[in-house]
Amino acid sequence: MKIEQQRVDELDRLANKIRERIIDVVSRHGGHFSSPLGAVELIIGMHEVFDKDNDPFIFDVSHQCYPHKLLSGRWDEFETIRQFGGLSGFTKPKESNADYFVSGHSSTSISLAVGAAKAAKLSNSNKVPVVMIGDGSMSAGMVYEALNELGDLKLPVVIILNDNEMSIAKPIGAVSKHLSKLLAGDMYQGFRSKVDRIVQNYMPKGSTYIAKRIEESMKLITPGIIFEEMGVDYIGPIDGHNIREICETLSLAKKLNKPVVVHARTIKGKGYSIAEGQHEKWHGVGPFDRQTGEFLKKSNTKRSATQIFSDKLYQLASQNDKIVGVTAAMPSGTGIDKLIEHFPNRFWDVAIAEQHAVTSMASLAKEGFKPFITIYSTFLQRGFDQIVHDVCLMSLPVVFAIDRAGIVGADGETHQGQFDINFLRFLPNMILFAPRDEKTLEYALEFSLTLKNNPCAIRYPRGAFDDLQYQPTHFKLAKGEILKQTNSNIAFIGYGAGVSRAIKTEQLYKDDVTIVDLRFVKPLDEQLLKELATKTKKWYIFSDSQAQGGVGSALLEFISRYDLDIKIKTFEYDDIFIQHGDTKLLEESLGLLPEQLVKKI
Repeated sequence: MKIEQQRVDELDRLANKIRERIIDVVSRHGGHFSSPLGAVELIIGMHEVFDKDNDPFIFDVSHQCYPHKLLSGRWDEFETIRQFGGLSGFTKPKESNADYFVSGHSSTSISLAVGAAKAAKLSNSNKVPVVMIGDGSMSAGMVYEALNELGDLKLPVVIILNDNEMSIAKPIGAVSKHLSKLLAGDMYQGFRSKVDRIVQNYMPKGSTYIAKRIEESMKLITPGIIFEEMGVDYIGPIDGHNIREICETLSLAKKLNKPVVVHARTIKGKGYSIAEGQHEKWHGVGPFDRQTGEFLKKSNTKRSATQIFSDKLYQLASQNDKIVGVTAAMPSGTGIDKLIEHFPNRFWDVAIAEQHAVTSMASLAKEGFKPFITIYSTFLQRGFDQIVHDVCLMSLPVVFAIDRAGIVGADGETHQGQFDINFLRFLPNMILFAPRDEKTLEYALEFSLTLKNNPCAIRYPRGAFDDLQYQPTHFKLAKGEILKQTNSNIAFIGYGAGVSRAIKTEQLYKDDVTIVDLRFVKPLDEQLLKELATKTKKWYIFSDSQAQGGVGSALLEFISRYDLDIKIKTFEYDDIFIQHGDTKLLEESLGLLPEQLVKKI
């Protein structure tokens, strides 16, 4: 496909317009920033060469999809990005048919494309799946599982590798670029097919080896050898900001009618000079002054739960050289960056590889170390089998520090931390406990060091804890705490950050109630609960977690086991995926604000 200069100029102007729209909206409302800015020309190229109404457009993670939203009928609505009731910050088919799949976690795109390509073949359709995947997502094993099958099936899929960190292959200049395109061109592909036919049909068996060696020697001059060896053609690296080059290359890749990786080099934050380059703080941002790049500071100066965790673990690791830790591509988000900097031989970022993170730490635990696996609640799901098989089965003393537990706000349904209690609670040997405030988070970390024969999980919320008037106390295994004892028939039982909601609800309630900090959801403090059952008959449960299999379920199981006459009402999340938006608005929509709960009680 040859693209006329007039059309190139039109698309360049469109790219500028899209960037201006993204900068304007995100600077005022916040959102993902450097990734969508860096992908503008590539996404314009996708829309120019492929048919969004026919070909599956599949974005890995999809935080870079803002230009796609703007190009598919959501220009005005883009003002509402990531706001309650507005557009999602990720692809979402309910918003538009141009969004092929809900996406928020990484490294799923090529598997989706393989499935879509199989469906196209079975349906005899002309659909060609086109994938955009970032180089960071290439660290996950699922990508290579998908490439392995795709290279075998030879189904038509175009994979745009958006590389802004040189993590796949270092570009080797114009010669490499020219030769790569030459290898994918009509002349070479025709020659390659003819050679294959000749070798298979006419040449003696000994010649096959020679022909294969000649072809492999040609591939070695490109940086795409890993893809070629898996049976997937490779073109690149190309300039991911050159509209003409992008459109012509994508047209060529589509024409090949087989799996092709188009390797594009881009600059994160392109078009907003302050954010251009490898600046992690510009990946996802709050509102900022677009003239100066200064973030609009929030009035709350309290330390976040993440900061408290980071500072305390640093203190403990400074005193105990058996403490080690890992995170999966979220060093600053989890606070582990500080420990990686000071203890580079004991703390690691393994990139987007949660399964590997869990299993590698299991070995360290077996060797006598105390591993801390620090991962967001939503991403811990990705390592579930490894938690079961490689940690719990041998009851290894691994600590899972679960950040962003509960509602996380604008990232929405793919990121809400609502399931960790539920999928960890039924695992044998696992201990689950949670702090209610800043100091008890520090105590929770100290307590985790005393567990020598069990894995454990500590969950804590995004942002800062509320200030509570109750004196913090140290953790003891399977021991809860009665914060306020009354003669009331009603008990408010809180878990983790839910204790704060219980206290706030009690403050609005007309009568006295007993307040309990459950502390452990596994194992439960059965002695405390049996005594509580002799004095109260109505228990209301407060926890930032899913109801099915959650804290209320644990207490119902306890009541059933001992045949206690207790009525339970749990204020956990309903059987839904929680959407995106401001946390308070989400809690209001779920009926979880203290003033709403008082009316229910």
